[in-house]
Amino acid sequence: MRPRTALPVLGEYLAWWTALALLWLVLVSTVDVLELVVGAGTAALAALAARAARRAVTGR
Repeated sequence: MRPRTALPVLGEYLAWWTALALLWLVLVSTVDVLELVVGAGTAALAALAARAARRAVTGR
């Protein structure tokens, strides 16, 4: 990956992570520290999968 493409990739990943983490926070009933850690980790994995799926569809 070239340095010119690293910033947009990071931006897309962070956008996915933010959206998925906020969705998780809306759906969870109580917020505990352990639940925050699990939710952040799950959102990170889901953001990675969403980015990979978009790349598979668009070919970029």
